[in-house]
Amino acid sequence: MTSAADATSSAKSALSAELAAMPLALMLVESRSTSMLRQRAAQLLQDHLGLASAECLYIDGSGRWLGRDGDDGQFDCSDFKHPYAHVIRSGKALTLSVADARTRLDDATFQQQVAALGAGSYLHIRPLRAADNDPIWLGVMVLVGTQARLSSLTADPGMVAFDALLCRVWARLAREQGERQRSRLLQDSLAKLNDGARRQALADQLADDLLGQSSAMQALRRHVVRAAETNLAVLLQGETGTGKDRVARAIHQLSGRAKGPFMAINCAAIPEALLESELFGHAKGAFSGADQAREGLISQADGGTLFLDEIGDMPLALQAKLLRVLESGRYRPLGASEERCANLRLVAATHQPLREQIRERRFRADLYYRLGQFPLALPPLCERRDDIATLAQSFIRDFCEREARDEMGITPAALRLLYRRDYPGNVRELKNVIDYACAMTPQGADIDAYLLPGEQSDQASSEVTEDAGFALPDDIDDLRQALRDVESAIIRQRLRRFGGNRAQVAESLGLPKRTLAHKCQLLELDTK
Repeated sequence: MTSAADATSSAKSALSAELAAMPLALMLVESRSTSMLRQRAAQLLQDHLGLASAECLYIDGSGRWLGRDGDDGQFDCSDFKHPYAHVIRSGKALTLSVADARTRLDDATFQQQVAALGAGSYLHIRPLRAADNDPIWLGVMVLVGTQARLSSLTADPGMVAFDALLCRVWARLAREQGERQRSRLLQDSLAKLNDGARRQALADQLADDLLGQSSAMQALRRHVVRAAETNLAVLLQGETGTGKDRVARAIHQLSGRAKGPFMAINCAAIPEALLESELFGHAKGAFSGADQAREGLISQADGGTLFLDEIGDMPLALQAKLLRVLESGRYRPLGASEERCANLRLVAATHQPLREQIRERRFRADLYYRLGQFPLALPPLCERRDDIATLAQSFIRDFCEREARDEMGITPAALRLLYRRDYPGNVRELKNVIDYACAMTPQGADIDAYLLPGEQSDQASSEVTEDAGFALPDDIDDLRQALRDVESAIIRQRLRRFGGNRAQVAESLGLPKRTLAHKCQLLELDTK
């Protein structure tokens, strides 16, 4: 009886000893991510085996690098200067002393890792893979302790079982993570469809500021939205007067820096001697007249956007300093002893052919390529003539609001002349033309063709003037048409004399205003 009881008690003790490891195994199984699993496994080994340290390194998705959780340090799997690559390639565990590791291995990252370990310690490195004969490796386990302790673990059945459990849970979590990643990719694909609609909505919003429905302007607005989504430097290239400043502001307002400052400077408008101070700032006493320190635009644009207009006119010496700001985010104010940091997004603009300037050594090629991370070409007005009417109406409204004038329109004849004009100054020139015509248009009237600058002399050469009388041709064969021509010429004369005021014209000709309006319509004076 006693013998049987002892045997039962001994069996229960053995079973209890076997089950004692189950809570530890449960900790591994309940890990929610591969990084949590690696950390728990390392902590369990260190606490329960009396090791100086334990760590699990993972192979990244490319299969080329071993990484450490919570550390930017990486080990090249093909670089045999450290033992981790050797263990992965051979598939066999390796034990070596820290002293040997310090003297025989010259990998800098590995040496940094073992620098804090005791000279009498040993490293035991075990390869980890999902299953036997599986070519996909998970990583390596690194154990640090005494030679005796590590030797006992080399073929220990418990350690082998721990490795197997760790690898199986690791592989399962990796698969689940991959499935979640694929699910996210699917969701991202669906989100991109929604993104397309969102981007189009943003592009449509820009139509209030970047006017025009031509295909060129619609494409430009879409590119502006894409540029705003990035932190890339933007280079705006286009003829003078195409609205590069408006595009720069639109990029800023749609970007993640919209709440930050928008600082702008025209590099061609600032003397070379002052431009560096304007951009970089200066310390007190940096030069004659610098009575106090001053923050430059780079400092003021921190957290926002810096717009450099006409960057093609920037001096070469200053181009080199700007390039350093773009590459390192660091700069030094004039006369300052310490460097400062700047976190800004740069938008540059030019109407000059920078590639030609590079060939002539007037612009740095390296700066050009750094500025042109996201190039945008602005279309000239001659490529978007369909937008002239929209632009003209907008400029008329702006003028009336600015000058407190009553609303006015523009006649079809005036619009036709606007369509036929050349615009070397592009949208800016069109705005100047409209502003002049608005100023010359009498209250209550619409802009007519003869009020456009440069059109009066052209019309005068082909129309009858009051002083010259009517020169009638000898070959009249349609009296009614000739009379209509004379009547049209008389009414045009009076319209010019009274600045388009039809009420005064009607009174001077002894006609009711309604009759004059009817004659203008019949004679097509509103459309010619």
